[in-house]
Parts: sequence; structure tokens; C-alpha cells
Amino acid sequence: MRTASITRATKETQIRLSVDLDGTGKATIATGVGFFDHMLDLLARHSRIDMEIEAKGDLHIDFHHTVEDVGIALGQAVKAALGDMRGVTRYASLHLPMDETLTRVALDISGRPFLVFRTEFAVAKIGAFDTELVREFFQAFAINAGLTLHVETLYGANAHHIAESCFKGLARALRAAVAIDPAAAGEIPSTKGSLGG
Repeated sequence: MRTASITRATKETQIRLSVDLDGTGKATIATGVGFFDHMLDLLARHSRIDMEIEAKGDLHIDFHHTVEDVGIALGQAVKAALGDMRGVTRYASLHLPMDETLTRVALDISGRPFLVFRTEFAVAKIGAFDTELVREFFQAFAINAGLTLHVETLYGANAHHIAESCFKGLARALRAAVAIDPAAAGEIPSTKGSLGG
């Protein structure tokens, strides 16, 4: 069973989170940040990773701590659920269209965390949500999941579409990369014989 649960408690946030990498995309999401909940629901649905996420954060200050800490916890859960990564496809890349927007996402479940994020927003907010928090989530998630992750929006105009293309692109890349490769089931996809260290 490729599942994991994480509890994270700080002075800024309290988070309970679980994932099932072999799920159907069921999501129960409650962070108190409506737009972020929408993005996480998309992430679960299109990755087919079941997610339960409950977060209570210092929203009276802003959304930053909640978004970042959910990214940290979700990354930790995905990494734990992957275990020794035996049999995973490992690499995935795709172009994700969202109306006028096109975003390219490539990832490697390498154990060497790194984020390249080349996406810009022409506005500071989508509703009450700070657009700069999209990058903050991706950074926290990639580092804690141990992913090499590249996200680049090639073009786009609508900020909601740009954010959505990034989250859906991550979802579809994750779906492909965490899948078990039937031709290599039981094998660790590395010439070193190990991943994640």
C-alpha cells in the first residue's frame, strides 16, 4: 500500500494530511483558503492521488503559512508513500493547455530536490489569493517530496488559468511518474541502485 499520513503542528499552522498514490483522485480538502482548496482538488483529481487535507492556519495574518506548510506536509506524505521507489516510472513531462494558457511541466522523482519555476502573473491576486503563493507551494512541495521539478508557462493571460495550468500540469506529471512501470516492477529506476539519498 503506497499510503502515508502526516501531522504537522507549529505556532502558525496545524495540518493533518493523508495520501494514497494508488487511489482514484478522491479529495477531502479544507484549508480555509477557497482558491487553494480548488487547486488542491484539481491536483488530487488529475493525479488520481487520493488526498485528505485539513489545515488550520493563521489566516488573520495572511495565507502564506497555510499554503507553504500544506506544501511541506504534502511533499513529505508523497515521499513517504513512495517508499524506496521500487518500480516507479520516475520521469514525466507534458504540456498542459488551459484555454489561452500553455504550461510545460517536467519532473524527476530523483531524491535531489530542485525547483525551476518560470511562471509570471500580471496581477498580484486571484480574488483574495496572492499569486506569489503558487510558487511558494511548488517550492515547498518539490523540496519535501524530493522532486526535481520544472514548471514553465509558455504563454497565458488569465491568472486563474495560469495557476490552474500549473497545478493540473503537476498533477498529470505526478500521475505518470509515480505509476508502477510494468516492465520494471520491483526495480529501482537508477543505475546507482537507490533513489532518494
